[in-house]
Amino acid sequence: MGYQSGFRKDTFDGQTIFVAGGGGGLGRCIAHELASLGASLVLTGRTRDKLERTRNEIQEDGGEVLGCYTAELRDESAVVELVDTALSSHGPIHHLVNAAGGQFPAKLEDLSLNGWNAVLNNNLTSYFLLSREIYRQQMQEHGGSIVHIGADWQGGMAGMGHNGAARAGLSNLTATAATEWARSGVRVNCVIPGFIATAGLDRYPEDAWESLRNVDRRVPLGRHGTAAEVSAMVVFLLSPMAAYITGADFRVDGGIHNGAGSFLFQPGPVRNPQTYNGFHRDQPPKLLENH
Repeated sequence: MGYQSGFRKDTFDGQTIFVAGGGGGLGRCIAHELASLGASLVLTGRTRDKLERTRNEIQEDGGEVLGCYTAELRDESAVVELVDTALSSHGPIHHLVNAAGGQFPAKLEDLSLNGWNAVLNNNLTSYFLLSREIYRQQMQEHGGSIVHIGADWQGGMAGMGHNGAARAGLSNLTATAATEWARSGVRVNCVIPGFIATAGLDRYPEDAWESLRNVDRRVPLGRHGTAAEVSAMVVFLLSPMAAYITGADFRVDGGIHNGAGSFLFQPGPVRNPQTYNGFHRDQPPKLLENH
């Protein structure tokens, strides 16, 4: 059947979109939806096998991937070369999705400086370098839009303080870039997912799986989200329909940031649940099987 998007099939006809982190998780889903809407894609990430899998899937579905590039996105010279190569090989880049990154659980007292710096570089520095370089080499003269994939840092991130610091910085980077680059016709926004049912959840330690399963009790809508629900927000923000939206964070989290109840209100069962999952190649996590 192909990707069942709610957007027009020609939304991105004739446009090239650069997707960092397109080999797995949210980035893979976003790449599929963008390709289904007419975009030609340039994918980058750490693992060539994963990128090639995404490319092959998209091509099987009738979409177009212009190139796959493995690159060290935390290295300035590597990013400069990557963007130059992509532009030289494939022409103008109209939009950027920053969905790469990575983190690991650690309490602050156990966190080494190397571990701290690694996650800051993964989840903030790499986003800055790729955004800056695509702006310098392409968007400064021709405009475009950028969407970052962040995480909910407000209220702290106990157990992953390095990631919380990086994501808070990303929200500030989003606002700053949106202001500085607006007169070049560049919009910059950030999507903040909640607990999304992707295979990435399985990478957390097994002693955290029960908490991850039951996190839906803290979500007003009473469930985990789908990758397609996050992708839909990204697509909207890249599209012409979001032409007057920039410099903002957008939560796709089922309302978990508000909490599911209080001492005066205890939620009952969810009635009339709504779920959207247009991703025909979705891979849910093992930890949510039979949940």
